[in-house]
Amino acid sequence: MDGSVNIINWFEISVSDMARAKKFYETVFSIEMNQMEMMGMQMTFFPMENMNGKVSGALVQGPMHKPSMDGAKIYFNGNPDLAEALGKIEAAGGKITMPKTKINDETGYMAFFIDTEGNGVALHSGN
Repeated sequence: MDGSVNIINWFEISVSDMARAKKFYETVFSIEMNQMEMMGMQMTFFPMENMNGKVSGALVQGPMHKPSMDGAKIYFNGNPDLAEALGKIEAAGGKITMPKTKINDETGYMAFFIDTEGNGVALHSGN
C-alpha cells in the first residue's frame, strides 16, 4: 500500500432519527449537510470534496446501522479549539462524557460526547 494514501477514507455514523441527528451535527459544527436515499438507506453527508484524498463520511439510517457507544471512536477535527464545538453539544441534545482534556503538549486536547442517537464520538484539537 502507498504510504501517502489515507488508510481511512470514509466513515458512517449510525442513526435512528435522521432529522434529529442532522440537526445535531449541523448545530455543533456549524455546517450544512445534504441528505439523500442511497442503496435503500437514508444518508446525510458531511461536507466533502469528492476524490481528493480527504476523509469524509455520512450519517446513515438503515437495517445494517445501529447506534452504539461501543466499538471504534471517530474523532472530529475541533481545531483551532475544540471548546467551541464542545460548548454546543448539550444545547443541541448531546451529552459530554469527558470534558476537554489535555493529552500532552505535542498532541493537544480531546473530549468525548454522546450524540443524539446514542453514539460515542470524540473531538480533537491542538489547543
